[in-house]
Amino acid sequence: MKNSLTDIPGILVGHWTSLDAGTGCTVVLCPQGAVAGVDVRGGAPATRETDLLDPTCTVQKVHAILLGGGSAFGLAAADGVMHWLEAHGYGFDTGVARVPIVSAACLFDLPLGRADVRPGPEEGYAACEAASDTASAEGNVGAGTGAAVGKLLGFGQATKGGLGSASRHLGGGLVVAALTAVNAVGDVIDPATGHILAGARKPVTGGFVDSESFLQSLTGQTIQDLASSRSNTTLAVVATNARLTKAQARRVAMMAHDGLARAIRPSHHPFDGDIVFVLATGEVEGDVGVLGATAAGVLADAVVRAVRAARSLHGIPAAQDLTA
Repeated sequence: MKNSLTDIPGILVGHWTSLDAGTGCTVVLCPQGAVAGVDVRGGAPATRETDLLDPTCTVQKVHAILLGGGSAFGLAAADGVMHWLEAHGYGFDTGVARVPIVSAACLFDLPLGRADVRPGPEEGYAACEAASDTASAEGNVGAGTGAAVGKLLGFGQATKGGLGSASRHLGGGLVVAALTAVNAVGDVIDPATGHILAGARKPVTGGFVDSESFLQSLTGQTIQDLASSRSNTTLAVVATNARLTKAQARRVAMMAHDGLARAIRPSHHPFDGDIVFVLATGEVEGDVGVLGATAAGVLADAVVRAVRAARSLHGIPAAQDLTA
């Protein structure tokens, strides 16, 4: 076990990263196809090809999930993933051509680094070229490069977010894993202790504000005028080697969101675009309830790992620097 999404056989992960621009993209490849589901909880999503994951839609499997920075601009990176899959002969057979099915979601990282540099087709293709079944890099990489958390007091008081991954073996060959790019409006909490690991920082005295308590103190007020609080979205991919239908995959995605709620406070805010995809490769039997409950725990672990692996970038300090 690598404690990574790539612990699922047939799943490959690759990244394109620009530290200078403060952005990147991450591709999760399942070239042979995997049953997929999605659950969107945040109020500000940027997505592509998520409607076809509805259980009532015809296509049953996807060939990749693209997570990117660059806000809605970054969705263009999915074109590069499609080109890579087509070049290698993967896709849904329509009878006249194979059409790769690539779902995508992007987070808002434009305030960090350069707002005019975003992942596009070439960057999506490059992420595919770099994909492998080794343990995924974490922290300032791929879709997590420009991520930050705790932005209620402004972007300048945020803490660096990042990319994290985790996995669990349930016995009988059954595995559940998660990968997430953490870019939340709220704070990241250690579920085991309740302590804030990364979040909104106090301007003068240092330490963390506790964003949830701050929100609750705004009696009769709103945070509509805090533009930087709208620069969010936590993206996640949960994968398992269990056999699932599209409806079951969606149920696992719904349950997996509990992992975000355990590790991010507040979560699913109107200024977040939180999205969880689920991929099922169909090798072994697994109970949906057990899978969903496990996915929530694994996703919470991945969130914590993301901020612990992050490094300070473009003036936004990382948790490890604040506690050193």
